[in-house]
Amino acid sequence: MRILTSALLVAVSLATVPESRGENGNWPQWRGPMGTGVSPDGEPPVEWSEEKNVRWKVELPGRGHGTPIVWGDRIFLTSAIPFGPKQPPRMSGRPGEHDNLAVSQRHRFVALAVDRATGKTSWQKTLHEALPEEGAHYTASLASASPVADAEHVFVFFGSHGLFCLDHSGELIWKKQLGQMQTKHGHGEGASPVLHGRSLIINWDHEGKSFIVALDKSTGDELWRKDRAEVTSWSTPIIVEQNGKAQVIVCGTDRVRGYDLSNGNVLWECGGLSANIVASPVYSDGVVIVGSSYEKRAMLAIDLAKAKGDITDSATVLWSRRRGTPYVPSPLLYGNALYFHAHYQSVLTRLNAKTGEEEPGPFRLPGIGNVYASAVGAAGRVYVTDLEGSTLVFTNESSPRILARNILDDRFNASAAICGKELFLRGEKNLYCIATTR
Repeated sequence: MRILTSALLVAVSLATVPESRGENGNWPQWRGPMGTGVSPDGEPPVEWSEEKNVRWKVELPGRGHGTPIVWGDRIFLTSAIPFGPKQPPRMSGRPGEHDNLAVSQRHRFVALAVDRATGKTSWQKTLHEALPEEGAHYTASLASASPVADAEHVFVFFGSHGLFCLDHSGELIWKKQLGQMQTKHGHGEGASPVLHGRSLIINWDHEGKSFIVALDKSTGDELWRKDRAEVTSWSTPIIVEQNGKAQVIVCGTDRVRGYDLSNGNVLWECGGLSANIVASPVYSDGVVIVGSSYEKRAMLAIDLAKAKGDITDSATVLWSRRRGTPYVPSPLLYGNALYFHAHYQSVLTRLNAKTGEEEPGPFRLPGIGNVYASAVGAAGRVYVTDLEGSTLVFTNESSPRILARNILDDRFNASAAICGKELFLRGEKNLYCIATTR
């Protein structure tokens, strides 16, 4: 195991164990403008604490784990707020249910906008009220999906509790109910919507009848819907363009598939992943990389130019890996460097994304515990935030160097957003704007 130090990486033995959718300065979707976790024009601070480089800190209502979405001068978030008298806890009672938060109150499912400069709430809108049929894993929430935005709209998704399109001032444009999810082990819902052109894509993998659907972003009308032979997943799709054709790439327990965005037809598929898919794919320069880790470990790199039909175990799979692969946090693709956690632990691997070769391979992140938030990158730096409030900042280079370890008084499941010189961190209690202050 390598230990990341402030000077260098000391090597010792290791045990086995898309296109930009926003303008400069925006973080319009889960995993940022390119879907890779990188802000190409970002330059946030290296160091911060509760007393240093916090421009503002505001308490948020309820609970939510979606990434803060930033467009222009507003930050969009979702939350589930319990209210009313408590009732006997509701559990789904399905086999294998464990580590879950029981639901004992009705909830308001809300979207809110926060002023980027001040942290003041611009608007807050209740979109649905219900006593949920099931809760979520204790590390998750009833509002775990991230919104997605364009210049006119923001789309918020609460799974079984509805999909909503609002304008930037908070006025409801349309809403749609897609059904009632029955998630594996009662662990809750988490896949986020994705947007490309006029198409809004929802992946609905659960223990019932699974499907993927494309909706017209202006009206909510269905453009197409395809059944999926899949069980529960929490992985957000990505949309990329290859040979002039946009395709939706969706991970699943049975296989990862590429769908034609125009009609939903399957262009290619590849087996080899594990159950309980959480991590999202990443894509750059013609190569898509997918990974999972539950009862087995798997990571695959696929040459999209050659992907057609069933490509399982074919030469179209450029490389594969069977150890130290990601479970909850999604990979960070920063230039040619691919970073990912072993499961959700503090062991990070750095690979050459094209070849799969370790550069420098797995290393342990000092002072970092379990990690549920996905790493982000900007200005030649990588930012990893753990559950207990520590963020390790280190250089994006073949021998990464630690630059800082920063601690905040909160817990973090939501992944960070980077816009210009600001980094936004959503904790269980507060939203932080991290920016250089003087």
